[in-house]
Amino acid sequence: MALDDDIATLSRAPLFNLLERDALRLVAFASESRTYREGDVLFKKGDRSDGGYVVSRGAIALDAKDDGSPEAFLAGPGALIGQAALFARIERRATATAREPSAVIRVTPSLMRRVLEEFPDAAAAIQDAMADELARLTEGLERVRQQLIAIDGGEIPPKAPDET
Repeated sequence: MALDDDIATLSRAPLFNLLERDALRLVAFASESRTYREGDVLFKKGDRSDGGYVVSRGAIALDAKDDGSPEAFLAGPGALIGQAALFARIERRATATAREPSAVIRVTPSLMRRVLEEFPDAAAAIQDAMADELARLTEGLERVRQQLIAIDGGEIPPKAPDET
């Protein structure tokens, strides 16, 4: 795939869509493109991560149950697989398998670190986006907590002094 094609693919992916063109060019140039046949496994649940993946073509199934279930999440072109793995080596929480001939762009944590160091505006934009995502998650968890308390028929316990 040509460099411009990789830049276009990356520019549609979450987090990468926050990068300016020069930062995208660096990622596209320094990342690794991989192709897979139907049934090929990108990684297995429990593996240590080697970076994040942006799907450039095809479909990648993410199966947290690791049983080939039809409920597996399908990631198509422009999807980012392993957002946290862009920044740290973590344990994979699902098995990723190509459901059809597919291609991905692998971005390592060291490459992301380089991009964030060379493009501080991109680093700030990514930090803000991830902070917003965390705030939405926290709000959602609080709503679930409130619903569970209501279902249980109990009163909401007072928050501990260190909770805000």
